[in-house]
Amino acid sequence: MSDPALELLPIDIEAYRNGNTGIDYIHRFNSGQPGPNVLINALTHGNEVCGAHALAVLFENDIRPQRGSLTLSFANVAAYQSFDADNPGASRFVDEDFNRLWSDEILDGPRQSVELTRAREIRRVVAEADYLLDLHSMHLPCPPLMLCGTAPKGRRLAFAMGVPEHVVADPGHAAGPRMRDYGRFVPVDAEQTALLIECGQHWAAATGQVAIEAAFHFLDALGLVEKDIASPYLVATPSSQRMIEVVGPVTIQTDSFGFAEDYTGLEVIAQAGTVIGHDGPQPVVTPHDDCVLIMPTHRPRSGQTAVRLGRFID
Repeated sequence: MSDPALELLPIDIEAYRNGNTGIDYIHRFNSGQPGPNVLINALTHGNEVCGAHALAVLFENDIRPQRGSLTLSFANVAAYQSFDADNPGASRFVDEDFNRLWSDEILDGPRQSVELTRAREIRRVVAEADYLLDLHSMHLPCPPLMLCGTAPKGRRLAFAMGVPEHVVADPGHAAGPRMRDYGRFVPVDAEQTALLIECGQHWAAATGQVAIEAAFHFLDALGLVEKDIASPYLVATPSSQRMIEVVGPVTIQTDSFGFAEDYTGLEVIAQAGTVIGHDGPQPVVTPHDDCVLIMPTHRPRSGQTAVRLGRFID
């Protein structure tokens, strides 16, 4: 499958460098009224530019919270600024995946990288957040997905937003902990809640619009902005959202993994035992009827997740 067209390109974010938190590219706006500390994060991956566009709209429209506080974060700026249109995927990170570092053990450990330095800088901002929306995009042309975790609190917030149509109850990532799974976001009985939205294909124009709309739906669901301010960006919600429960990942074991077809995500494989690919000589089969393929990779590497398998639930 060829790389997507570059419709949505990086924008200049230099104007947002000097924040008011003591950390470059991090801004916090306090209402002076009681309420939650809400964080919207962009550029966890430098090639996922939709989040930068969404935050720019919030800045340009002087969006301020009517209660609590709103923090806007551009995360892996170093990777973002390395963008090269001839190799756009290379700006995903500089040294390592920024979204596999989010545990105290890793952050307090001896390892060094560009991403770890930045994660350590913004760690307190993430730790202080009561609610997080982390804006991402995907390599393949899959409809938007909200990754809400397995706790009921994530599902409640995703449904309160009303978008996107597909909500995925997913456990932590085997390759390393994500920002969404850090600290107080994890305990089931804690109020702190984090969502990760995959807004669509990297660099597709529609993906930027999804990110902008998701940010306003998030703020509206939390009562942080007045309805008349948010309403121009609140799209018609689907008649019902669909919940997909992840039943397990397919982890690549060899250097010769391949799918049987060019899956892009959300394909429903009707019959259990259907071969969807091969990992070396070993067939990869669906474990149950009506198996949903979630975010298949077309850049397989040994030890990484090839695809997550799920089922629709009520």
